[in-house]
Amino acid sequence: MEVKRRILPEKKSRWRTTAVFFIAVVIGLGLFMARESKIVSYLSDDPQACVNCHVMTPVYNSWMHSSHREWAKCNDCHVPHDNTFNKYYFKAKDGLYHATIFTARAEPDVIEMQEASQEVVQNNCIRCHVQQVTQVKYDGWLEDHRENRTERQCWSCHKQVPHGKIHGLSTIKYNIAPLPTDKEDELVIPSWLDKEIKD
Repeated sequence: MEVKRRILPEKKSRWRTTAVFFIAVVIGLGLFMARESKIVSYLSDDPQACVNCHVMTPVYNSWMHSSHREWAKCNDCHVPHDNTFNKYYFKAKDGLYHATIFTARAEPDVIEMQEASQEVVQNNCIRCHVQQVTQVKYDGWLEDHRENRTERQCWSCHKQVPHGKIHGLSTIKYNIAPLPTDKEDELVIPSWLDKEIKD
């Protein structure tokens, strides 16, 4: 004779309450972390999203003082542009890697691109500057330029584009995160300076 086990209603109810509690905790922590990390901002092309991580401030500030600021945002150079899926997949993969490194406080003093990122940036340099790269009139400037103009990394010669000489986290003494200046309705002038201007 086979004996069937029955789960008593109170045990079933207690187990369900515990499971719902832990699911709610996980969802709550996930939503809290998403809000604190400003996760939605990473879906945009706004360069301000890059300085959500304070270690990117020197990189952002050096871009702000470059000629590229007028023509290219962070995503124009640092994510693929072959299709939308690939763009957001690369952003997510790269972003999770950065978040892991920054959360673990394992970031190096000088942030360097990984191999996959180097390939993306190289392709984007050529995508935007295809005329300069392929025009015959530039062939006489550098030895071996015609044969290697798309194979060598652009920044092997153009070392200061677009981030200039400033590459390390400790290279600028008082490096602060920039205030957004693209919003006309917000006053960016500090209150003490505004008072001095009015007086």
